[in-house]
Amino acid sequence: MRTCLILLLGLFSALPALAEGQKAGNFDYYVLSLSWSPNWCTLTGDARRSDQCDARHDHGWILHGLWPQYHRGYPESCQTAQRPPSRALTASMADIMGTQGLAWYQWKKHGTCSGLSAQAYFDLSRRAYQQVNRPEVFRRLKQTVRLPAAVIEEAFMEANPGLGPDMITITCKDSHIQEVRLCLSRELAAVPCGQDVLRDCKLTDAVFTPIR
Repeated sequence: MRTCLILLLGLFSALPALAEGQKAGNFDYYVLSLSWSPNWCTLTGDARRSDQCDARHDHGWILHGLWPQYHRGYPESCQTAQRPPSRALTASMADIMGTQGLAWYQWKKHGTCSGLSAQAYFDLSRRAYQQVNRPEVFRRLKQTVRLPAAVIEEAFMEANPGLGPDMITITCKDSHIQEVRLCLSRELAAVPCGQDVLRDCKLTDAVFTPIR
């Protein structure tokens, strides 16, 4: 019995730390997460009738979030003295985040851990999003294609000199390309990701749908 307990304790200690309620501002770097909106709409948004999926928005890579990260694990829902964002502030982020609701959720889960005010956090998020060159080739697609997830990574590295393979990862969901995640310093310079972040999608025939 004692041997089993020791093994279990060792297993749990090996898992990435997920620290809810941590002190705001205590983290090592950021993960900038970009979601391919057409794929999200196909898998989730259409069923929710999300306004993000209306063709009038012309969404491609949108900002999922800017996430404070430890070298191993991440904080979330931190205690902070900062006031929550106003409706006007979260609404102002919909042009790059798809919806006001996502902006609010990201503040509550991740922004509270940044140590910044809501305005400063969203300003930094917008600056991080705007400084990334998002390859135009993906916007020119006219029909759904299947491609290796590695092609997405290579295209981003080519469009962003100085971005190495240990600073970016591609995720997939239900056989679709899901997100591009880039690791950034507090000053938004590209930095190596922690090993728990570098979990590249290995699909060679991932689905990629065109902009609506």
